[in-house]
Amino acid sequence: MSNESEYVLGTDAAELERLGFQHRLWSAQAFALWEQAGLATGQRVLDVGAGPGYASEDLARIVGPRGSVLAVDASQRFLDALARRQPAGVTTRCMDVQALDLPAAAFDFAYARWVLCFVPDPEAVVRGVARALAPGGRFAIQDYYRYLALALAPPSATLARVVDAVAASWRAHGGDPEIGLRLPLLLERHGLRVERVAPLVRCTRPGQALWEWPGTFFRTFTPKLVETGYLTRAEHEAFHREWDERTRRGDSVFVSPPMLDIVAVKA
Repeated sequence: MSNESEYVLGTDAAELERLGFQHRLWSAQAFALWEQAGLATGQRVLDVGAGPGYASEDLARIVGPRGSVLAVDASQRFLDALARRQPAGVTTRCMDVQALDLPAAAFDFAYARWVLCFVPDPEAVVRGVARALAPGGRFAIQDYYRYLALALAPPSATLARVVDAVAASWRAHGGDPEIGLRLPLLLERHGLRVERVAPLVRCTRPGQALWEWPGTFFRTFTPKLVETGYLTRAEHEAFHREWDERTRRGDSVFVSPPMLDIVAVKA
């Protein structure tokens, strides 16, 4: 992710808005993981692949005025959006998370959500975070381990086609939608002892807030899949007709792509 165009989901205004909505819907799960990982007041926190920094702001509120948060992302556009909100205790650095140029042992806590799945070299990210953590520091991660296992009940062939296109686009940018399966070994390899691994899956139905999470993603991203040739216009339109009908009828269930909550500690 060395420039704006390489981020598979884009960095435009629509994606900025979608990410804010996404964080609100998944913030309870983030807070739960931070608590389990021992995030505390006064800590120095590294937000890895922070994007527009919605999690960074919450992390800063927890660590308080005696703590600090450094939000690192490859997108200056995202970091500018964060800076405009002027959150107390948050500073930003624009850099590739695969080449973290940070002081050694400078942080007590690091967090990455839906970051390692997108980068071509996740091991480089882990290596950089491990170096930046002080002894006893913890790395909390939330990421997919089998993205293609997301499901809609009753089953949908049009959704399956869209998901295949998403995964193909993702992999073409160097990402891995099953990265979670590789992470425990990568963490241990770089001196981070895995303390916790737990699955994270959520279900939702039309009319519930979480139902709008896949809805906003598909509305934002499927046009890009048409533009780049991963979907045909007809496939795009057929999917959205079906999704709108499912939403109207209210009798479907969406199962989120399965993720892992991981906490690792530096020896």
